[in-house]
Amino acid sequence: MVEAFRLIAPRFVPPLDKGFRPAVLANRAYQKEVEASGAGTPLVLALERPDGSVSRFETKVFSEDHPRANANLAYAERIFKFLLWQRGGWKVYIGGPKSIGDYLAACYSPEGVRAFDYRFMGGDVYAKPFTVVSCDPPEVPPERGMGKPLGRHLDGCRIGFDLGASDRKVSAVIDGEAVYSEEVVWEPRIHADPAYHYREIMTALQTAARKMPRVDAIGGSAAGVYVDNTVRIASLFRGVPKERYGEIRTMFLRIRDEMGVPLEIANDGDVTALAGSMSLEDNGILGIAMGSSEASGYVNLEGNITGWLNELAFAPIDYNPDAPMDEWSEDRGAGASYFSQQCVFRLAPRVGIEPPDELTPADQLKFIQSKLEAGHQGAREIWESIGIYLGYALAHYADFYPIKHVLILGRCTSGSGGPLILEGAREVLASEFPERAGQIHIQLPDEKSRRVGQAIAAASLPALE
Repeated sequence: MVEAFRLIAPRFVPPLDKGFRPAVLANRAYQKEVEASGAGTPLVLALERPDGSVSRFETKVFSEDHPRANANLAYAERIFKFLLWQRGGWKVYIGGPKSIGDYLAACYSPEGVRAFDYRFMGGDVYAKPFTVVSCDPPEVPPERGMGKPLGRHLDGCRIGFDLGASDRKVSAVIDGEAVYSEEVVWEPRIHADPAYHYREIMTALQTAARKMPRVDAIGGSAAGVYVDNTVRIASLFRGVPKERYGEIRTMFLRIRDEMGVPLEIANDGDVTALAGSMSLEDNGILGIAMGSSEASGYVNLEGNITGWLNELAFAPIDYNPDAPMDEWSEDRGAGASYFSQQCVFRLAPRVGIEPPDELTPADQLKFIQSKLEAGHQGAREIWESIGIYLGYALAHYADFYPIKHVLILGRCTSGSGGPLILEGAREVLASEFPERAGQIHIQLPDEKSRRVGQAIAAASLPALE
């Protein structure tokens, strides 16, 4: 029987979620207990990706002969889960007590409680059997291959596009200046025919191309995992049946060939972080987009991307055993349930707000936001809750990322909601984590500059040959 976490109630309680138990508080309480015991032993977790890059995370746990050693399992599993979705990997090394390695191998197996993660990381993303290797800490491989340059090429006539769950955006960019932009509503997730997606994207690109004397390069951003311009997995294309997914996998390669110019596509979170880095002229940037899900990206202190997944939508931030369950992974307390329209829809009924069922999700969100703008106190408490969630989550994220700036954006931050989120997060950091508050600058870019910046950053991805 795995011993449960000793959960810590937060000083700031989300008004609509009294059961919220922040991961950062539980982890820190556990670490204090290990330190006080004098019986701590190293636990080193390393994640390897197919390109040979390896990332490491080092912590401490109780020695196997300590009376509290059984608490190691819950702690290690939640840390492991976070790292898996933050960094990604097909092979994971567990350098530490054998009981932890055995437990994680059982959890992350075809029959384990984390079978979804096993299949996703192995077959769906990296196309290799997901492997957990137990070993002693000195046998864990060293960190290598961390970080590579992304974008920042502004010369020539370029097209930048961004594929969202509710709309697709495209811009024509000449020498770093957006000369044309448009947004078109679409519904990619409900369309099973790959031809629909190909046609919509090509229409956007051809529209932008007509606004420039020529096209030298194309760069794009979209939610999902992309490897060498192939689609590994993306929620945008979830409606496409498995037997036709090959057409989606190679879609951007075919678009590149038809347009006849260099094309690069990247995860939208990384492009958001890149846009922030280019705008602020600084690095160490975590971007969090609160839309239909939580999209995240990171530019490290050297100004490079890491090759990590940064899929924080699936990374746990709430250890309450009754936390909301993600319908896809069937795990609880993951970021998408707290930093997206999913959170707004989850909390709205608690304050008596029920948007009409016939509305699209985007319009349902606008309906609830209209209540906020009209002064509805319950609607205000939705966004106050999100702000408190974010404050504790940022302290948690900072235990895994070196962060100087956090950019929050996405349709959930539109209108009065964004400042409420910002205010709540800053208050939590200042009071509960003053050492982090002095390090992390949270910003809410205005919508116009964000959209233009995202388009220019996307357009800057390919280097001209």
